[in-house]
Amino acid sequence: MTLGLLIALAVLAAACCAGRWRRLGRSLYALCAVLFLAVGCGYIPAWLLGNLQAAYDVKPVNAWAQRNAIVVLGGGTEKIAASGCVEPGIRSYARIVEAATLQRDCRKTGAECKIIVSGGDAQRTGVSEAQVYRNALLTLGMAGSDVLIEPYSWTTWQHARLTSDVLHDFAPDHVVLVSSSVHLRRSQLYFSHFGIDAQQVRADYLHAQKSPLPKSHNFAVADVALHEYLEIARYRARVAVGEIPRGGRDAAGYAYRNGRGFSG
Repeated sequence: MTLGLLIALAVLAAACCAGRWRRLGRSLYALCAVLFLAVGCGYIPAWLLGNLQAAYDVKPVNAWAQRNAIVVLGGGTEKIAASGCVEPGIRSYARIVEAATLQRDCRKTGAECKIIVSGGDAQRTGVSEAQVYRNALLTLGMAGSDVLIEPYSWTTWQHARLTSDVLHDFAPDHVVLVSSSVHLRRSQLYFSHFGIDAQQVRADYLHAQKSPLPKSHNFAVADVALHEYLEIARYRARVAVGEIPRGGRDAAGYAYRNGRGFSG
């Protein structure tokens, strides 16, 4: 995404230089070079990530209630070609370990605590993310009765919409939302839309790498951050124009009855 935007800016600069707007073209070339260095050397990605992740720098201390739910959002799976096995993706292991740790802390208080894993088969591996993560949690020693799954959602919006139904059926007193720190701000926005007030806990933290020379890592990080900002902006725009309702328990039913399912 980031490199694509820079290439588009460079093409626009070339078109201006080839026409009557050479001064503008030179200015756009200079802007393109500055942005390339600012992104590649880590300054813009660091700023973008800071605004997204600052609220999750310190993990909160959970005040466990009598009935608790730990919601784990899917982060992808990988199918191993040689064996055909489907495993959690690289961004998923931290979420699984964090959920298991939280569940064990919760159980020490004597409270009831369920893990709800959300994620369908977005990678078309033949197995849902929720089932793959559940298997991993069972391997870590979780009891099968303590791990519920929501195996149909493909997007963060669907995670929130479908998991909210599971949560309302379970009726917990306290909800914890586990995902990557860069993903939590948007996730909580969506869950709040469906009436779920959750304690957010990050499973991992993303950093830009400051460097005198551009690094591909920083372009990748910038793409991840920009995706989050764009999806948040898209959600707010659709709410503002009434394409999806402003929120509440009936928001999902309204959106889908009217053929307006949000895919963010």
